[in-house]
Amino acid sequence: MHIFTGKKENERAEEPKLDQETPTNIPAELPILPLRGTVVYPLTVIPLNVGQPRSIKLVDEAATSASRMIGLVTIKDEKIEEPGPNDVYWIGTVAVIHRLLRAPDNTVRLIVQGIDRIRINEFTAVDPYLKARVEVAPEETEKTVEVEALMRNTIDLFRRLVSLAPHLPEELLMAALNVDDPRQLVYMIATSLRMDLKDAEELLEYDSVADKLKKLNALITKELEVLELGKKIQSQAQGELEKTQREYILREQLKQIKKELGEEDEQAVEAKDYEKKIADAHMSEEAEKEARRELDRMKTMPPAAAEYSVIKTYLDWLVDLPWSKSTEDNLDIARARQILDEDHYDLKEIKERLLEYLAVRKLRLERGGNEEAKSYRGSILCFVGPPGVGKTSLGQSIARALGRKFIRMSLGGMHDEAEIRGHRRTYIGAMPGRIVQSIKRVESRNPVLMLDEVDKVGADFRGDPSSALLEVLDPAQNKTFRDHYLDVDFDLSKVIFICTANQLDTIQPALRDRMEILTLSGYTEDEKLHIARGYLIPRQIEESGLRPEEIGFEDDAVRTIAQDYTREAGVRNLEREIGSVCRKVATFIAEGKPAPFVVTKDKVQELLGKPRFYGEVAERTSIPGVATGLAWTPVGGDILFIEATRMPGSKGFIVTGQLGDVMKESAQAALSYVRSKAKDLGINENFFDKSDIHLHIPEGATPKDGPSAGVTMATALASLLTNRPVKSDTAMTGEITLRGRVLPVGGIKEKVLAAHRAGLKTVILPKRNETDLDELPEEVRKEMTFIFAEQVSDVWDAALTGKGVPRGNGDGRLTEVADEPSEEPPKEKTPRTAKKRSS
Repeated sequence: MHIFTGKKENERAEEPKLDQETPTNIPAELPILPLRGTVVYPLTVIPLNVGQPRSIKLVDEAATSASRMIGLVTIKDEKIEEPGPNDVYWIGTVAVIHRLLRAPDNTVRLIVQGIDRIRINEFTAVDPYLKARVEVAPEETEKTVEVEALMRNTIDLFRRLVSLAPHLPEELLMAALNVDDPRQLVYMIATSLRMDLKDAEELLEYDSVADKLKKLNALITKELEVLELGKKIQSQAQGELEKTQREYILREQLKQIKKELGEEDEQAVEAKDYEKKIADAHMSEEAEKEARRELDRMKTMPPAAAEYSVIKTYLDWLVDLPWSKSTEDNLDIARARQILDEDHYDLKEIKERLLEYLAVRKLRLERGGNEEAKSYRGSILCFVGPPGVGKTSLGQSIARALGRKFIRMSLGGMHDEAEIRGHRRTYIGAMPGRIVQSIKRVESRNPVLMLDEVDKVGADFRGDPSSALLEVLDPAQNKTFRDHYLDVDFDLSKVIFICTANQLDTIQPALRDRMEILTLSGYTEDEKLHIARGYLIPRQIEESGLRPEEIGFEDDAVRTIAQDYTREAGVRNLEREIGSVCRKVATFIAEGKPAPFVVTKDKVQELLGKPRFYGEVAERTSIPGVATGLAWTPVGGDILFIEATRMPGSKGFIVTGQLGDVMKESAQAALSYVRSKAKDLGINENFFDKSDIHLHIPEGATPKDGPSAGVTMATALASLLTNRPVKSDTAMTGEITLRGRVLPVGGIKEKVLAAHRAGLKTVILPKRNETDLDELPEEVRKEMTFIFAEQVSDVWDAALTGKGVPRGNGDGRLTEVADEPSEEPPKEKTPRTAKKRSS
């Protein structure tokens, strides 16, 4: 039903006219008119709109009846078109039809007056319309002190509501003030109040007038909160609008005042300032054209416009970039060599590569005929090595040797391509990429820019930063690098890019192809001693507040710290331990103890506590079934122990230690080869039928994979089954085939340095890795013995204790040793012996 508020044109009154007397006797049976979306209360007058045929028939018959009364109930669900007895509330209002009008759209509009509250006892008819037996539902209307207080509270709340709600007239408030009956007050205010249908019905169904007033007060309070909040929001918005208008008017007035005084306004001064900056920046032709176009746009905008600040920020970036600012290279080769030697010990290959760069650039500048000939881009260097070997500090030394500015940018964990190329200006909060930001911050177009952790760049739905770096690190492309924010070319060809990484495997192949790889494998013990003497100890003495004459380190003490308290390829932990010693000595001196303090080998444990690392190779390989292998890791080389044991069973082979698929396959290949050579080893050929073998590679929590442990696994199995221990000072690496060949592997330098750090004296390598020894430091080649094997039998001869290949009694125990083993194919009549290389 729709509320009718007035009479429209073309409406005619229904004849005969109804008198205005209100009957008081309520019939026992009434026609029931369901109302959609509204509740009619007693003691109120309300217009209704009737449109359904059966409802029009009900109204027509009720209007001509003697009582003119109908029952008004509310439909529970407004979506029901023809409600039945179960679709309406059974508490309603009996009302008298006072006026009835027919509209041109075939609807009937009537004005009804609620008389009293009724309760439906039962429905007596459904067709042609609803009829029901009803009874008056009396209400408790006693005016107690509580009711009086509730009425006053209701009036106060309603007064505030009328002042906030424009649709409530003041006359309604005056009428409410003149009502003395609490029930009439409730129904009068409820009729004009916005509320949910369920709340309106609950208000009608309450029997106590006190409960009605409490419910009404709660509804008014809720409506007041909504209206007050809306008013607050409107006033804030109005205040912002007034502030903007006031600022605009004041600016216009200021502009006119300055015009009268012959002064330029602030916006014009700012535009002239940008014109000067653009001219002084010496941009490229494309960049200057874009800057002036944006400046012309800014001149036509009011400063309050949102686009004004966006253009201003863009111009700031353009004029602040070092388009023509650069530092002059110092091409003195002798000076560069001296600086590199001062800052870093050894690293001969890298120092030579940098000096080559300087030499080529110097010759091109001296002999080049034109600007293109003088320009030398060079290549992108990438330092690869474990942590703490000096990759980042080497970049700083390169910048110092060249006389260029240095800036570092970390790529570790980067996932967003926009970090490299920038965000487009269409986005809110857009800014250039970190490459352009770094160039601006360093204020030079030819700095040394170090890209740290290039192997730890990620990729996700926001793009692949590695692909964006392809343009940055390509000397043929970065001359026209285009940042998304700037949207103009910027020349990066003058920048020396130096990348650092711990491993190459995670670097995108296309990106790796653009870089010249220089490997820093790690340091030997003597190199660490020289580095500590020349760099680490003086730096830590200074940082600890000591004087050089107050503390001294013996060489044996430094060696002890490197051997027993650190186990690393670099020197980061060594410097940390030296710093700890210096701080403890600083504490002694601060307490008044006499100086100087000399750190000896015996005092190291007193200052640093118990050693953290021990030489356990000899102890672990003293029993058969344990062999020492060599492994490559992203943080340098390392040694690993491969343990084998045998137990009664039936052809079981267990491999543990969190191994990858490749390493598991190597273990299976090693077992298969040992079984095929059981007779030559003096082992019962059927030993595997009644045995289970378990191969374990500690540490179990560390994932391991790769083929280079094949010979070590085969040696551990041969040692177990022949009961011959592996030599305690020997380590090995190499891939194995089912025919017993030893194939070459990678990471030889890192592995040999790890063996040297662990105190091993002999390393068995594949024959084809012999050329890799040229990369080793001279002292390592002098101190260690290298054995080059082509066959697994060569490895066994060199690694297992005893002479020759053992002969057994068939149960796996060693009984005798043959003088000359033979493991080669029948075509060779003489056995192949292992080749050794010892400098």
